[in-house]
Amino acid sequence: MDTTTSSGSSPATLQVHSIIPENPITAMELPFPSFLRLKRHCLGSSVPGEFFLASCPSIVLHVLTTCDLGPRDLAKLEATCSFFRKPANFSPDFDLSISELAALDICQKRVIFKCMGEEERQEMKRKCGGSWKLVLNFLIAGEFGCRREKSQALAGPGHSIAVTSKGVVYSFGFNGSGQLGLGTTQDSWQPRPIRSLDGIRIVQAAVGTDRTILISDAGEVYAFGKDCFSKPKSEVQETKLITTPQRVKSLTDIFVVQAAIGNYFTAVLSREGRVYTLSWGSDERLGHDTDHSCSLPQPLLGALENIPVVQIAAGFCYLLALAFQPTGMSVYSVGCGLGGKLGHGCDDCETQPRLIEQFGFLNIEPVMVSAGAWHAAVVGRDGRVCTWGWGRHGCLGHGTEELQMAPRVVDGLKDVKVVHVATGTYATFVASDDGQVYSFGSGVAANLGQDDVDEDTLAPKLVLSLKETKERMVHVSLTNGGNWNGHTLVMTESGTLYAFGTGDRGQLGVELGDNLKEREEPAKVAGIDLS
Repeated sequence: MDTTTSSGSSPATLQVHSIIPENPITAMELPFPSFLRLKRHCLGSSVPGEFFLASCPSIVLHVLTTCDLGPRDLAKLEATCSFFRKPANFSPDFDLSISELAALDICQKRVIFKCMGEEERQEMKRKCGGSWKLVLNFLIAGEFGCRREKSQALAGPGHSIAVTSKGVVYSFGFNGSGQLGLGTTQDSWQPRPIRSLDGIRIVQAAVGTDRTILISDAGEVYAFGKDCFSKPKSEVQETKLITTPQRVKSLTDIFVVQAAIGNYFTAVLSREGRVYTLSWGSDERLGHDTDHSCSLPQPLLGALENIPVVQIAAGFCYLLALAFQPTGMSVYSVGCGLGGKLGHGCDDCETQPRLIEQFGFLNIEPVMVSAGAWHAAVVGRDGRVCTWGWGRHGCLGHGTEELQMAPRVVDGLKDVKVVHVATGTYATFVASDDGQVYSFGSGVAANLGQDDVDEDTLAPKLVLSLKETKERMVHVSLTNGGNWNGHTLVMTESGTLYAFGTGDRGQLGVELGDNLKEREEPAKVAGIDLS
C-alpha cells in the first residue's frame, strides 16, 4: 500500500506494510454514532474505534520509527493505550507489541547494532533486561556519554585529534612519537587529515601521552605513537614508534566502541558492554595478575561481569565505568584510590570494580562520567553535577581546595542544567543545556578561558569569551595528564571548533605569533568541518 502527497513537484511516497485482518469488514466497522466519531481518544480500551489507526498498525509503526522516539516515550504509550501493548503480528516476532517493534527498528539504525547477528542481539536484549526498549536505552546512553557516531575533538597532552561526523580524522600538535599518525615525527600546527585512513570511517578516539587510539565503525582499533598500552615501567625500557595508524591485532576478536588511556593502562569497551584492560596487571591492580607490559586484553571481572557498561573514563591509574541496569544507571570505579578519586569515602585502592554508593544517597542517576588526572565528575539525569577527588586549585568547584572522597553536588551550578562535563589536570568544564560553558580549577596557561589568566577559579564561572561568540557550545575537551601545560578545545553545535590555552607545539591548530606560547582568547580552528 502506498500513500502519496503532492507538494508542487514530484510526489513523496510513504511505503508501509499491508496488514489484512481476518475479517476486513469487521475491522473497519465503527460502532459509534457519527456524532461521536470525532471524540475518539486513546484511553486503553480494546473497543474498535477507540484508536483511529488501529486498523493500520503499519502506519503507526512507521510514524513511531521515523519520529525516533526515545524508550521512555514508547513505554508511556504502552502504559496509556492497550493498542501499543498488544501483539502487532509483524515479523520477525509476531508476539512483539508496536512499541517494542518500533524500539527494535530504531535500534537497527545504530551502527553498532545493525551489524550484529541474531544471537548477539538476543544476548544484548537479555543483559539489558529482556526488552528492546531497554536495549535502545542502553544504546542511547552510550551515544550520549561519548558522542558515539558524532563529531568530536580531543585535547591530548601536547597534541589534538578531531573526528568528523563522516569519519575523517585530523591531527595537529606535538608529534615526537608519531602520535599524529601522519607518517613522520614532525610537529604540525595546521590540522591535517590522516590519509592512510582513507576508506575507513572512524567514530571514536582516545588520546594519551605520546599515543593515540582510533576506533572504526566496524569496531576495529588502530593505534599509533609509542608502541605500548602503558607508560614504560622504567626509563630504559625501549618502545617502538609507530607513525601511521596500525590495527591492534590483540583486539581483532572484540568489537570495540570506546577506548580510554589511563597512564599505566588502556581500557576498551565492547559493543556488548564488556570492559577489557591492557597492561598494568602486576600485583593484580586491575584484577588480573599479568605482566606490566602485557598487550593482551583482560576482561574486567567482579561486579561488572554480568552488567553492561555504556561508557568508560580513565584518569591517573584509575578507571570509571558507567553501568546500565533496568532500574537505572550507576558508576563503578577500580584502580588507585589516592586522594579519594574512586569515590568510596576513603583512599583505598580497588582491584575489582566497586559500586559508588553515594549517588543513591544523593538521589542522582548518573548519565555521564569524566575522569581527570586526580579528580572525577558525573552529570546526573536531572542536570546536577557531582565532583570528587583532589581539590587542588579549586578543580572540584566547591569554593575550596579541599579534597572530597565521595561525590558531592556542585552547589555553584544549582541554577544550571548541565548536559556535558569534562575534567583534566586540576581543571573542570561543564556545558549547559542552553549552550553556555562554565569552568573552574587551575587557570595556568589560560586553559580555563577566563579573564583572570593563570589565576585559580574555585567555583564555577561562566566563560564569557565563549558566550560572546553567540554560538551554542556542545562539547569540551581539555588536557588530562602528562607533563604538559593544558589546552582546551570547545566545539559548537554548528561544528565550529575553538581552541585556547597552551599552543607552543601547534596543539591549538592555529599559528601563534613569535615568542608566544599560549592563547587567552578562543580562536577558530580552520580547515576542519565538524558539522
